Amino acid sequence: MSTSQGVNVLRYSALGLGIFYGFFHQSSLTSKSKLAQLDHEYHQKESLIAKAKAEYVKKQLPPEKKTAGGGIITDPMDPKFDLEAYLQIKEADAA
Repeated sequence: MSTSQGVNVLRYSALGLGIFYGFFHQSSLTSKSKLAQLDHEYHQKESLIAKAKAEYVKKQLPPEKKTAGGGIITDPMDPKFDLEAYLQIKEADAA
């Protein structure tokens, strides 16, 4: 017994729609993956820039505002305490 033409049309239509859906779904998954990868790279570069800015602020402090060990004087009762330099370091550490 042979199948009717209508059944064959339905079979091939379902096959074509399935293939079309598969290509569409795969392309959407691929684009989501690429967007996630780009977002990850952007955040990684952003964190590197923040670290570089913090190191630049530390490097640009005048020598008289640093202690002998190279750090900032954090004791507010010290006569050489510089509030602005201290706040810049805290801001750079927070970033």
